[in-house]
Amino acid sequence: MLSTSLKSVLHHARYFPLWSALTINRWRAFDLQSRALGTACGTVMRWFPPARNRFDREARRVFSDMKRSERAKLGQRMGRQMGRTLFEIYHDAEFQTQHHKFRSSGPGLDALKAANAAGKGAIIVSGHFGQWEAVRAVIRMHGLESGAVYRPHKNRHYARRILAGIEAGGRPILATGRVGTGGLVRHLRDGGIISILLDEKYAEGVRIPFLGIDALTSLAAAQLALKYDLPMIPAYGTRVDDGNAFQVDFEAPIPHSDSITMTRAFNDSLSARIMANPEQWYWMLRRWGVE
Repeated sequence: MLSTSLKSVLHHARYFPLWSALTINRWRAFDLQSRALGTACGTVMRWFPPARNRFDREARRVFSDMKRSERAKLGQRMGRQMGRTLFEIYHDAEFQTQHHKFRSSGPGLDALKAANAAGKGAIIVSGHFGQWEAVRAVIRMHGLESGAVYRPHKNRHYARRILAGIEAGGRPILATGRVGTGGLVRHLRDGGIISILLDEKYAEGVRIPFLGIDALTSLAAAQLALKYDLPMIPAYGTRVDDGNAFQVDFEAPIPHSDSITMTRAFNDSLSARIMANPEQWYWMLRRWGVE
């Protein structure tokens, strides 16, 4: 069991490289800072063995026929994408104002507006793909606001910055757990919109195929949609134009049936997005493995 002081030192040490990268480039324009952090993260994925090996272990499950050298290049591209995503989340207040970067399409946006007009809540489901905060940016551009559910980071420095960033993108921001669940239900019953990332391993979940491999998956979003008769809308912010813009697609609401069927439909939807742009998904989640 680590002492509190040792944990604090470790948290500082692990956060220091990211803090340094952000500080060194803080005088540059927004997009240049984003690219710089992306380059730094891509370099880490390419040359830092623990990160490279962790990525390869996960990607090999899906791309077993791909040469290891090609998977390494894929990991580097993923690092560049995720570095930019992290920077944008840290600076979400500014990111949300860059309306020229966002293009939206899909029937789910009209369904979202219709639910809001009827005084009903809605559940947006997505994953750690592309720039998921672009989805909430587009929702805000259309005069609405989406709260979100998040899993607090163990490192208090990351947790503080991430929470501040996503709170700038919309409220309420609800932590996973019993208290957060209560707030989530109240928000939805009051006609609010909530965005949930459903691609993390959930130990109490059900094994449902994800990218062709069974993965423990939460049924909570579908259960809430059924219980309160709410639309469950898959939405994705895919990077386009060399990563400088976002195509935000709101798919049609998943038809109500049962929670497993609906969650499987979402897994299939996200899997298709990932297979089309594998470098845009965060493969480091240990989606199928142990924590």
